[in-house]
Amino acid sequence: MKIFTSVKRFNEPLHLESGRMLSSYEVAYETYGELNNDKSNVIVVTHALSGSCHAAGYYDGDRKPGYWDNLIGDGKPIDTQKYFVIATSNIGSCFGSTGPMSLAEDGKPYRFRFPVLTISDIVKAQKNLINSLGIKKVKAIIGGSMGGMQALCYAIEYPDFANMIIPLATTAYTRPWAIAFNKVVIEAIRNDPDFKDGYYNPKDIAKNGLKGLAVGRMAGHISYLSKDSMQSKFGRSYVEQDGLYELFGRFQVERYLEYNGYNFPHNFDPLSYLYIVKTINIFNAARGKDKLEDALGHIKSKLHLLSFSGDILFYPCEMQEIKDLMDKIGNGDLCSYEMIDSSYGHDAFLVEVDKFGDKIVAMLEGNYGK
Repeated sequence: MKIFTSVKRFNEPLHLESGRMLSSYEVAYETYGELNNDKSNVIVVTHALSGSCHAAGYYDGDRKPGYWDNLIGDGKPIDTQKYFVIATSNIGSCFGSTGPMSLAEDGKPYRFRFPVLTISDIVKAQKNLINSLGIKKVKAIIGGSMGGMQALCYAIEYPDFANMIIPLATTAYTRPWAIAFNKVVIEAIRNDPDFKDGYYNPKDIAKNGLKGLAVGRMAGHISYLSKDSMQSKFGRSYVEQDGLYELFGRFQVERYLEYNGYNFPHNFDPLSYLYIVKTINIFNAARGKDKLEDALGHIKSKLHLLSFSGDILFYPCEMQEIKDLMDKIGNGDLCSYEMIDSSYGHDAFLVEVDKFGDKIVAMLEGNYGK
């Protein structure tokens, strides 16, 4: 698989939904495969909260590949022998695109001067990048969770841009349940003394971590799994080295949360996390419209929705609502919906590709549902 990694700088302003702007900005991106002569084989992949442009393959020294390596690659469901895949790091993230710790015009990090972004702002920056590559239309846009929000945004705001939109494990607007989980992370970060009210040294965080972000990430991981997957993974197993009657002795599920929570801040910036969860919290695909169906009425692309039965972050009924509204407004022929049987939880869209990879293939080949 041919992989290319780069960063594109834009010196013209990006006008944001809030009324603010970024006078200049950068978008990190990665491509896989080769662009065909008529540029008709392009697939855009959009990432979730903690993702980046590194969607597949290995960097030198990597222990793990890109986050969707089981989906993207030669001979895989998104076959890079057929398709040219573009993945970007969202603006606002901490993986190469402009974000809160990027340098502003005065040479100092933005920190809290960085503007709050919406999903629409992120998509606008991505589309500018894709346009700069000479690509005016794409075959498909595929993304899960926050990436699914971006896919929906493309469908509504750029209805002629993609032939097909495939959102997985997402929602048309963020419900209080998800906002509540994010609130735990926000408060844990803000109240950690080492956060220093946002004026921390990022090298210190990379070296020592940040307990507030670690604890918040543990709460997040609870929402990414399900009670069934926790039962099957951990049950009531206890850490062998810990005594049952030691006050801080741990069950295996506790050790799992500790491992994932405390490792996370070494690789993820806390200010970026705060800005990203704000973006997720305020997402509403009906932005600027009286009703969601008014926004969905703009869609012209084929819309394939995939939810997962065990998802407790964005429940399947949230994607079913999109399908129901598409039917209601007479656009049902453009929209398909399927719930994948899974007990894994929200992260099934990343982990259980074997359960839906063939469906992605059929969608891309125009054979889904036939």
